[in-house]
Amino acid sequence: MTPRVREILSWYGADSAGTLTNLARLLNHGRLAGTGKLVILPVDQGFEHGPARSFAPNPPAYNPHYHFELAIEAGCNAYAAPLGFLEAGARDFAGEIPLILKCNDNDALLDEKDPDQALTASVGDAHRLGCCAIGFTIYPGSSHQLEMFGQIRAYAEEAKRCGLAVVIWSYPRGSALSKQGETAIDVVGYAAQIAAQLGAHIIKVKLPTAYIEQEAARKVYDQRQIPIATPAERVRHVIDCAFAGRRIVVFSGGPTVSDEDKLLDEVRAIHAGGGFGSIIGRNSFQRPKKDAVRMLGAIMDIYAAEPDRARL
Repeated sequence: MTPRVREILSWYGADSAGTLTNLARLLNHGRLAGTGKLVILPVDQGFEHGPARSFAPNPPAYNPHYHFELAIEAGCNAYAAPLGFLEAGARDFAGEIPLILKCNDNDALLDEKDPDQALTASVGDAHRLGCCAIGFTIYPGSSHQLEMFGQIRAYAEEAKRCGLAVVIWSYPRGSALSKQGETAIDVVGYAAQIAAQLGAHIIKVKLPTAYIEQEAARKVYDQRQIPIATPAERVRHVIDCAFAGRRIVVFSGGPTVSDEDKLLDEVRAIHAGGGFGSIIGRNSFQRPKKDAVRMLGAIMDIYAAEPDRARL
């Protein structure tokens, strides 16, 4: 156990030995083991966006086993997926990669102004499949947000009682927000705070822009001169919003981009801003495996390096 991992575990003083052990399993696996950084492969897009949109760019990815193999070969800290994908490979790859069971999902068949998520798996399923953690999506800004907050509170209570860690995808979305506001710095920071208050051990958010959605927040940002001009400064602010960095915050890889240098620049900004890592889905599995493994290796190399504080 490295000093950094011990430090991170010390932030979760209310948790049981079982939960801390599973959190340590995530932090001590793969190429970034012991660094306190995480690169996780999430593959819930087949449910969320549809199979053709998700897997046709790289047809081997239709096979659930492909994603286990990709996460293992690349040296990811963990692999996250809905119930069906994990059930299709958990026995075959038992013990080879820490697993996160995504316990709620949405689909793209309805164009909803206020999206919601269905409960699609249970804490019992996660325990049965040998998972380290459950994953759960909330949509701050949706008219259904309060129901989702209540659902994750109940799921988190049960997960912690069973010794599992809790990962919350906190994605602002809904009729209360403009499209630009979904990634506004004030809104993303607020989403990170909400997830932390709901009991998340690991929080997943999107990279924020410098746009400010709420006028009440704008006044504070201006008066207090909160630095948000650069991507690294915005990452640092989101980390501050998650209990001054005492909760693990990782950032979404977003839609597939052909410009790999742009993606790596975003990773450098996350690292320079003190972010804990990335959850890279479509930018991984929509590439041929050889290219995905190489690209994930480049991302891990960035996170393994000492942060460049001069870029803050």
